[in-house]
Amino acid sequence: MEDFYYHDDEDSGLNDSYDYSYEHSVCDKAAVRSFAGVFLPVIYALALVVGLAGNALVVVVYTSKVRLRTLTDVCILNLAISDLLLLFTLPFWAADAVHGWMLGAAACKLTSFLYSTNFSCGMLLLACISVDRYRAVAHNPTGRTGTGPRVKWQWLLVIIVLWAVAGILGLPEFIFSTVKHSHHRMACTSVYPPEMARPAKAALELLEVILRFLLPFLVMVVCYCWVGRVLSQASGVRRDRKWRALRVLLAVVAVFLLTQLPYNVVKLCRAMDIIYTLVTDCEVSKALDRALQVTESLALTHACINPVLYAFIGSSFRGHVLKVAKHLGQRIGRHPRHVNEEPAVEIALNARTQTQSQSGSEDQDTSTFTI
Repeated sequence: MEDFYYHDDEDSGLNDSYDYSYEHSVCDKAAVRSFAGVFLPVIYALALVVGLAGNALVVVVYTSKVRLRTLTDVCILNLAISDLLLLFTLPFWAADAVHGWMLGAAACKLTSFLYSTNFSCGMLLLACISVDRYRAVAHNPTGRTGTGPRVKWQWLLVIIVLWAVAGILGLPEFIFSTVKHSHHRMACTSVYPPEMARPAKAALELLEVILRFLLPFLVMVVCYCWVGRVLSQASGVRRDRKWRALRVLLAVVAVFLLTQLPYNVVKLCRAMDIIYTLVTDCEVSKALDRALQVTESLALTHACINPVLYAFIGSSFRGHVLKVAKHLGQRIGRHPRHVNEEPAVEIALNARTQTQSQSGSEDQDTSTFTI
């Protein structure tokens, strides 16, 4: 979890996350702590309720009777699990903002590690989904997807690598997070050895901006631009269905940019200040503290929006929900009326070549990243 923005001096160093000296006067951050104690618990509670409902439904549906037919399906399932693990840490951070950290150093390390790892994993999985959709259109225009043992082992390897990279990104939080007494209460924060505090913190901030935001964003833009171009030129698909598919691609990129860009801009400013000591005014430092809290909360809302973008917006997923509900109704002795399922518009299906469209072939295995 990100600690408050900090600016070091000769006495406090980079490990003091609250009050700093500017021109021999102390910059009191009590107002920042008071703002966090009110703002963060409210935002975290809303994110927890909404995110738990959406992501839990995704996990239930994908682990029931739904066959995981593509790498995208596997990524969506792991994305929901990652978002759930991230959301489970929020009550601890809300309590920390109000009362300070009361659970000890071990819980501080574990919670910080889970937060950082799952935040990173979510971003990497989003990039993986875009690459899989690009690959399905570019190299498999018929939309057919293999599900043999070899393919499933490849999926498993991809997921293991993504979680491993995310775990590596979370290791600094596990190593350096500890409980520190500050301003009459305990705080869970990162404490670095004095000789490596400045370069370590700056390097970690820049690394997180690159791997958590810049790289996934560039991958998504490149892949979805190519997919969008293919969809717009696809024959044999009605214009309204093409537009619906393109709207989803635009929504995915736009939501990612709107929720993650402000947070990463603040983190980049924070890294530049660590390197070049740019902030020398107390009010500017406090403004950056509040900006970090607000933008990080905005970034966390992506865990609530992911189910809508990657599952609920697809008629295929809605069909799976209806099937699970029908199966549950039959098990308890009820027989609901048949519900006509909306035909899905599959991204891979929309990428058919002109020759295939003219042949009239419609028997295609499709993915669940649909409209």
